[in-house]
Amino acid sequence: MTVTSHPPDQPEQGALDEVEATVAEDAVAIAGEPIPSEAVNAALAGTELAGTELAGTEDSGRMSRREIVQALSGLMLGMFVAILASTIVSNALPTIIAQLGGSQSIYTWIVTTELLSMTATVPLWGKLADLYSKKLLIQLSLSLFVVGSLIAGFTPNVGVLIVSRVAQGVGAGGMSALALIVMAAMIPPRELGRYSGLFGAVFGVATIAGPLIGGVLVDTSWLGWRWCFFIGVPFSLAAIALLQKTLHLPPSAKRAVKIDWLGALLIIGGVCTLLIWSTLAGQHFAWASADSFAFVAGGVILLALAVWVESRAAEPIIPLRIFRSRTVSLTIIASMLVGVALFGGTVFLSQYFQVALGKTPTVAGLMSLPMIFGLLVSSTVAGQLITKYGKWKMYLVAGSVIMLGGMLLLSTIDAKTSVLMLSIFMLVLGVGVGMLMQNLVLAAQNDVPAAELGVATSTVTFFRSMGGAVGVSALGAVLASRIASLFSEKFGAAAAGAGEGKVPDIHTLPPEVLAVVRDIYGTATSDLFLVGAPIAAITVLVVLFIKEKPLSTLSGDERRAQEESAAAGANH
Repeated sequence: MTVTSHPPDQPEQGALDEVEATVAEDAVAIAGEPIPSEAVNAALAGTELAGTELAGTEDSGRMSRREIVQALSGLMLGMFVAILASTIVSNALPTIIAQLGGSQSIYTWIVTTELLSMTATVPLWGKLADLYSKKLLIQLSLSLFVVGSLIAGFTPNVGVLIVSRVAQGVGAGGMSALALIVMAAMIPPRELGRYSGLFGAVFGVATIAGPLIGGVLVDTSWLGWRWCFFIGVPFSLAAIALLQKTLHLPPSAKRAVKIDWLGALLIIGGVCTLLIWSTLAGQHFAWASADSFAFVAGGVILLALAVWVESRAAEPIIPLRIFRSRTVSLTIIASMLVGVALFGGTVFLSQYFQVALGKTPTVAGLMSLPMIFGLLVSSTVAGQLITKYGKWKMYLVAGSVIMLGGMLLLSTIDAKTSVLMLSIFMLVLGVGVGMLMQNLVLAAQNDVPAAELGVATSTVTFFRSMGGAVGVSALGAVLASRIASLFSEKFGAAAAGAGEGKVPDIHTLPPEVLAVVRDIYGTATSDLFLVGAPIAAITVLVVLFIKEKPLSTLSGDERRAQEESAAAGANH
């Protein structure tokens, strides 16, 4: 938003009173409680911004609460369908693989390719957001998502499906990063907690509700699994239209820019190499083998070259200076670990529900509701409390401890675990993740200069997505390997490749075999959460070392104007 200097005489008091009254009225009508008076005063008088004209329009001034909520509705809709694409196929995968032909490895790849492309392109979207129109970039990312969804819906085979998932991932990566960047540009960090809670809830609900929606579509005879991909298209088009009407951001400053394409290519190449290695290792070759060494060495070399290029680029994709901030560095590490816990474990719960417990896809989706509820409530409540009191670290610490408890509880499940106990365990995990996810982004955004808001936000999002992709890939490999070894143990050497073979159709198995297969999948799934528990424990330690910093009461655009004004004054 453009902040224009006022002539020596101050703006008319009536105009300021009208703005303050409108903001307070919108707050009561939409959020249920007004903005704290000190936040309003700071926004209107604003330290060095005193004397600026705040009109709350497209051309100048801070957007009113009503305008913000209208703009956020389009952002949340776009983010919901983008994240939904990552998980909606979970319950549909057994059916998709059966109809298109595929193995346990393909099961993992259909999820991983979308996460991989989403993860690898997030830093580039973040950098572009600091240079070009954020509104145009969001609409472009949603358009890419629509194209990928249509290709996936009409796919004739597994190969085309995997390629289409790449296009979906690139679009989803842009949406997930840009939504948070736009939020930070419009809303001060002190007020951001209120909205971040809603976005955290949207992220979590989309992540966990995907299997439920996918299960219902698969079980509905006149729709089928292809609608797992088609369903996002009308919502994405609606989000594009809604954003065009409601999102009003100031035009980007016109300046000569040079994108560091070489750095972007090296980052994407290095990340993809390591993610592909984590997917293939343990299934197509041993973890300790020449192939593993080649993949790891190649990925590390590419990333080392990326660091070298980024340190010398005029406009680096990820400025290395942001890692000098202890808060940013620790939130990045914690976000990656949360991604492992959220994606790595929950993606395979759907398979556990259907194979180990014998539930239908729809029922399997309904069984994830306790986690959705826990995440929704904790994310929203924590955001409201942060806005009210201005303290955020306590929620990060509590969330990480609760997440660890949830992982440990889920590591005790088997084929005989009751639905009630499973619901309690999943509720605990959802509460912990909800308190952590968006508040880690908030902490990083509050700690960097406004000019680096885009790259800081996208970097935290990037590592969270990377953690998710690594979690799905690595834990998927662990699951397949564990299933293969258990099949070999229960049925003999002839079944040693079961973990890499087709997922069993439990409806065709004899009762005595079915009981053993359910026990195998129950044991293997619990082992995944046992592997994830130490990762959650590390998250607790990381969060403890994050330093709490008071939340700013200026929006990203206001902070940027203030910083540019200060820099101009220093030059004079």
